[in-house]
Amino acid sequence: MVHGTWVIGLAVIMVACKVSIGLAPISSIDYSKVHTMQIVDFQNHADYVYGPLATALNDQMKDLFMRQTRLSLVNTNGDIVIEGEITGYNQYNEAIDASGYSSKVRLTLTVKVSFTNNTNHDEDFENRTFSAFQTYDATQLLTAVQDQLIEVMVKDISEQIFNSTVANW
Repeated sequence: MVHGTWVIGLAVIMVACKVSIGLAPISSIDYSKVHTMQIVDFQNHADYVYGPLATALNDQMKDLFMRQTRLSLVNTNGDIVIEGEITGYNQYNEAIDASGYSSKVRLTLTVKVSFTNNTNHDEDFENRTFSAFQTYDATQLLTAVQDQLIEVMVKDISEQIFNSTVANW
């Protein structure tokens, strides 16, 4: 009988309690003030220029902000403006094997970003640097792995920029 009472009590508690699970806000944008965003195309000013890199970064940035916010993308006079440039695209030997040759290579992407919130200039920043890297096996040619590595690094940097601008992380 005690067991039956316990089961009924548990059922009553479960019916009476409402569990609410939700996701945290994706951004901290005040949509009553901010309606538009302008993402100025990033130019590639790195010493080593890989043609598709700037396009990949620009497309990823615009896509991420469009998916994660309710802002309209405009070409001029945005309520928020993100602009910058690719300042570094470099590869370095990261590890040496027993024979003295490189075994791992680190590919690093660096961008410099300025952010302007025309509705709240306290959030503005200029020339903040963001970077991401990927490591690949030195037996591979960069040309064989470059597009895959760029995809990961561009996604990482875009998320860093998103978090530093509209997510306020």
